Amino acid sequence: MSLRARINSPEPTSGQSEESLLVGVYRAKLLQEIDLAEMSALAAAERRARLERVLGHIISREGPVLSTVERSQLIRRVVDEALGLGILEPLLEDASISEIMVNGADQVFVERNGRLEMLPMRFTSNEQLMQTIERIVSTVNRRVDEANPMVDARLPSGERVNVIIPPLSLTGPILTIRRFPRAFTLQEMIGLGSLDEQMMVLLAGLVRAKFNVIVSGATGTGKTTLLNSLSGLIPDGERIVTIEDSAELQLQQSHVITLESRPSNVEGKGQVTIRDLVRNSLRMRPDRIIVGEVRGGETLDMLQAMSTGHDGSLATVHANNAEDALMRLQTLASMSEVEIPFVAIKDQINSAVDVIVQLTRHADGSRRVTEIAIVDSHGREEYRIVSVCRYLAQPMSADGRVHGTFAYYPLPRRIADRLYLKSEPVPAAFGVAASEEELAVRRAAA
Repeated sequence: MSLRARINSPEPTSGQSEESLLVGVYRAKLLQEIDLAEMSALAAAERRARLERVLGHIISREGPVLSTVERSQLIRRVVDEALGLGILEPLLEDASISEIMVNGADQVFVERNGRLEMLPMRFTSNEQLMQTIERIVSTVNRRVDEANPMVDARLPSGERVNVIIPPLSLTGPILTIRRFPRAFTLQEMIGLGSLDEQMMVLLAGLVRAKFNVIVSGATGTGKTTLLNSLSGLIPDGERIVTIEDSAELQLQQSHVITLESRPSNVEGKGQVTIRDLVRNSLRMRPDRIIVGEVRGGETLDMLQAMSTGHDGSLATVHANNAEDALMRLQTLASMSEVEIPFVAIKDQINSAVDVIVQLTRHADGSRRVTEIAIVDSHGREEYRIVSVCRYLAQPMSADGRVHGTFAYYPLPRRIADRLYLKSEPVPAAFGVAASEEELAVRRAAA
């Protein structure tokens, strides 16, 4: 979008606030004062600084008389409308906001600390909201219109964007921006109450010992955040391939290849799916494969990779509990174009998946690891999981918070043996379950 198109937006309507009227007036005055060719040659930061200086001179020369705070706010609004995303700019700079949801011109919601709140701000019209949406999607060479009313995109700073407009949306243009999650270490997550020290030691050992781990949870439970934390435990020197719809993982190891899927272009061509990338990754000699989220036929390829030499791989899946996660993987794997019986898929899952880490977002907005489960079934057996840790939540307290305790259960013997062979400790809180042979001896002795 040209600089003139960005600044020369329609004039505000009479139903708008005084501030919105001023923004429209001074946006037009700013256009008259600047040299568009010169501005286009500047870097983004220099362009913003130049516009702020020019607009400051205009306000000083022509009025109105404003306080220092009001003057700064007006300059910010005009320049944001000209170059940025308007009223969304301050929200994108607020680190406490994890998601921005615009439901038509009249409603702007944000999520802070896991809770939704409606903000006292609005777009002046659906047309202004559409201009903001078009500015976002144009940065990734996409378009949104009645022929293409749903778009996924990503801001240059990493935020994921989803757009859906009429006629599919009956409440006007809908814009959802999911903030790029900050990388947390497991130690930091302990401080947030998401897990405890014993669980951290166990999870660290499982990752370093190259168990295949599935992180499960509903939307907004922190799956990507935990996946990033677990990925940070992979020893340096291993070749890691990450595969995501929108690249969010921030691995610090020295040998990381980041792959990102690509939607089709405006002609409907050029799409590269997660499945395409998973298949290609197998030809790249990975030590570990990390899939941001499995949601289709690529699940079968991922399971085959996990069970054929790519131990220590990680992925996330949408599911409400550990049992559902296995059924979800089975359903997704069956979506492959390869005709494969369910019993064969069950065999793949039992062979590939070692551990399921379940995440939950509670009513107070807190996010926790609520279960660590070991897949203890084999071959084509019915799924059988052994829970080694659960979060036992109590009823919500008077302060509106969810409290509870973590309970630990013995690790299956074969899991403890694998950790031992990799020189990884078994936390004392868990202990080790007796093997079948030991149980048989005890029963005979009794």
